[in-house]
Amino acid sequence: MSDADWTLLKTFIAVGESGSLSAAARRLGLSQPSVGRHVGELEAALGLVLFRRGRSGYDLTEKGAALLERALPMRAAAMAVSRLAAGSSEAIAGTVRIAASEVMAAYVLPAIAAKLGVEEPGIAIEIVASNLIENLLGRDADIAVRMVRPEQLDLVARHVADLPLRVCAATAYLDRRGRPERIDALPGHDLIGQDRADDILRGMAAMGYPLGRDAFRLRTDNQIVAWEAIKAGNGIGFAQASLIAREPSVEALLPDLPLPVLPMWLAMHRDLKSSPRMRRVADFLFAELKAYAAG
Repeated sequence: MSDADWTLLKTFIAVGESGSLSAAARRLGLSQPSVGRHVGELEAALGLVLFRRGRSGYDLTEKGAALLERALPMRAAAMAVSRLAAGSSEAIAGTVRIAASEVMAAYVLPAIAAKLGVEEPGIAIEIVASNLIENLLGRDADIAVRMVRPEQLDLVARHVADLPLRVCAATAYLDRRGRPERIDALPGHDLIGQDRADDILRGMAAMGYPLGRDAFRLRTDNQIVAWEAIKAGNGIGFAQASLIAREPSVEALLPDLPLPVLPMWLAMHRDLKSSPRMRRVADFLFAELKAYAAG
């Protein structure tokens, strides 16, 4: 195989890990026919059948699984070279990819990115809105804003702040239905909660107020939809205290209710610490997110 065949191996890894051409195409930024062609070229070059094609997708054959096991260290080495190259850049210019939860990505990071753009016009920002823990080791993102403490040894993480959660509702809803002063008054209101996730149900049960899923008049697992539903007056829900403080149409309720906090962490790969661009964005994010948490 020639040196150029690393492209084929990258495509093979993506298909092997995702199990489909379409998912691999999205990950690699290629068209689905191109991914299929790469797989075919690699199989022809090796004289092996690497996948079983079926309605359920692409399943690795025994030979394919063995090749994937040997190809993964090659990808790790390539990613390490990429991180080293990014970390050695001296220019305060270029692109920084930031991963954050849906709420942070939609309602907090855009304003921070705009402020950064005034101070550092040479830096372009990419925002990945995802509630999943991004793989910083694989450079899916350069910097991540996480609501859990990162545990990977190769990551450098800073605790930004703990974000309090509050019960809240739109003023329009409260003017219509009244303002509950005790937690046991909540079941008599329209509630906004989760659809398939059960974090709120477990939290309420832990406080001695078990609820069924049917207690929620509006159910969604999407954080943005839940916040917009609160603002629109659908009922009472839960949100970050800092987010509520920024929205004049929403009121915080039951201030003495002992709700959990969201620990906010800023993480990046240690190989990127030497990059002035990455350090500049990370330090700027840290300061701005700390200010956001303070309300």
